[in-house]
Amino acid sequence: MDFLKSLAIAAAGLRVQSGRMRVISENIANAESTAQQPGGDPYRRRIPTFRNELDATLGVRVVALGRVATDPTDFHTRYEPGHPAADASGMVKYPNVNSMIEMSDMRDAQRSYDANVNVITATRRMVQRTIDILRG
Repeated sequence: MDFLKSLAIAAAGLRVQSGRMRVISENIANAESTAQQPGGDPYRRRIPTFRNELDATLGVRVVALGRVATDPTDFHTRYEPGHPAADASGMVKYPNVNSMIEMSDMRDAQRSYDANVNVITATRRMVQRTIDILRG
C-alpha cells in the first residue's frame, strides 16, 4: 500500500474520532442541565454520524464526520416542585443523556483514535526504514 494513502486514511480517522469525542463531551457536559423556563425542553443528546468520502488528490476513500443528529428519545423527568424549571405539576425534564453510555462511547472513540495514531507511527517507521535501506 502507498504510504501517503495509509497516512491519509489514518489522518481522516483521527479527525472523525476527534469530532466524535467533542460531541460526546458536549453530551456529558449537559447531562444534568435543565430548561431555562418552567416546563421547557432541556438539552437533547446529539449523535455523531459518519460518511464515506473520496480524497480526490490520493484517490482513496476515507471516513468523514457526517451530520450530527439529535436523539429523539424521551427526556428523563423528576419530581422537584421547587426547581426553577419545574412545570405546573412539579416535574422537571432532564436531558436524554445516559452518562454510562456516553463514557462507553468515549472509551470506544479513544481506542479508535489510538489505533489511528498507531497506524501513523508504524507508517512513519516504515518510511524511515525504507530511507535507511536506500541510503545503505
